[in-house]
Amino acid sequence: MELTAFHYFLGFIALFMLIYNTIEVGRNDAANIVNAVFGAKVLDAKRAILLAGLAVIVGAVAAAPVMETARKGIFDPSSLGNLQSAINVYLAVYVTNTVLLYSFSAFGMPVSTTACLVFALLGGGFAVGGMDAIDWQKSSQVILGIICSILASGFLGYMVQRLFRYFIQGDCRTDASVQRHGAWISGLLITGLIYFMIMKGLKNVAFVKVIKASFFAKLGTPVALLCLWGLFTLVIGVAMVAWKQRLKTYLFASLAILGMISTAIAFGQNDLANCASPGLAILMILKHGTLATQVDVAWWMLFGCGVLLFLGMSTKTARRVTEAGVRAGSQGGNVRLYAPKWCLSLANCLVAKEASTAPQTKAKDSLDEGFHFDALRAAVITSVTGSVIAVASGLGLPVSTTYVSFAAVISTGWADRIFHTGDAVVKLGRTIWVVFCWFFSAFIAALATAIMLHIISFAWWGILLALGVNLAIRQIMQRRSDVHEQRVNG
Repeated sequence: MELTAFHYFLGFIALFMLIYNTIEVGRNDAANIVNAVFGAKVLDAKRAILLAGLAVIVGAVAAAPVMETARKGIFDPSSLGNLQSAINVYLAVYVTNTVLLYSFSAFGMPVSTTACLVFALLGGGFAVGGMDAIDWQKSSQVILGIICSILASGFLGYMVQRLFRYFIQGDCRTDASVQRHGAWISGLLITGLIYFMIMKGLKNVAFVKVIKASFFAKLGTPVALLCLWGLFTLVIGVAMVAWKQRLKTYLFASLAILGMISTAIAFGQNDLANCASPGLAILMILKHGTLATQVDVAWWMLFGCGVLLFLGMSTKTARRVTEAGVRAGSQGGNVRLYAPKWCLSLANCLVAKEASTAPQTKAKDSLDEGFHFDALRAAVITSVTGSVIAVASGLGLPVSTTYVSFAAVISTGWADRIFHTGDAVVKLGRTIWVVFCWFFSAFIAALATAIMLHIISFAWWGILLALGVNLAIRQIMQRRSDVHEQRVNG
């Protein structure tokens, strides 16, 4: 393939959009990583984002299997007929996703970067190549994986939180029940994180293969997990006897931080596909001149993308997403959240009339002013989220960090009866609005990508026009979101 000035222009635009989209993915998905520790005030926002950002970079370096699925698992680029058609699809996906993610982030809405990518690829592939261009089997697997991850996160979050709350109902920092049950609960959470994060999420890493062969393979997975659980329980139990109140105070807070780190690694590993794969696919097509070339991503490229995700997480807009997600699952009252009237009306119908008199978990009464979760619930949220995403990453499936995290927040809140407080209608209404926007954003991603394809097809001027439309919508949404934020928060 002989490169022309136009091809070099395409390469520059692809690199620019890769950077742009990576920041937007980090901006929206920040809530998914730090919301639990932020809501429980285990760490302040700066420390949480810094620690999570470093873990994201680590996870990004291990993202290649998921990236390959996102690049060519939805549609077959070779079925589009020519190089330019494939490049146009990937560019249209970028133009659509960047403005879509920014728009929702500006209003504090946690949408799925994964779902936007998947449905944008579906819309673009269908617009160019028709039904035959779509790999329906692989697409179905990816969509089914997203749905199953939501259900798994919701089910595990509810069941685990109910189980642990049965044993620890008071203040998880001081209650006597922590001394009796804290060791085995902590041991169980750590064992789960190690198994799902290391043995599933990072299964292709060299030292993990050695561990699997020398420990899990010899003992068998059930026996190996029981041994780990027993070991961690013993160590933590001895430590609790030695340090007593000090360890009791920080036990679940430490587990929440560990879970956040695990979630951040899983996020960097899984969600990097949402921002990097289309741009890298364009660059590889231009470099090799073929549609069939496998993307061989250097570690420094993955590292750079991880840094960009971190930068996106550090923005003011990302903070809006975090705060809104925390409030939706708050154990406290008097939360300020926006939801349309129809969502509030539906929520009012769903909330039981006797909700205000329903028995409450004691955890709510033990919360300090400004706290939305206690540390026990934060530990469950981060552990469940990180584990589910790690399994998906190990299978090469680009699931939604947003969906998984939000499902964990809401399901653990349901277990703690957050929808039985005086502001239940507001929180449930917001939850309905978020879920509706998940479906709405996927539909818009597919439709807008198909429209952008027609604009981009006009070569130089088409691409410049598409970028202009992107930036214009971004500016409009920024101004409207600032007004909206002031109205909601007073």
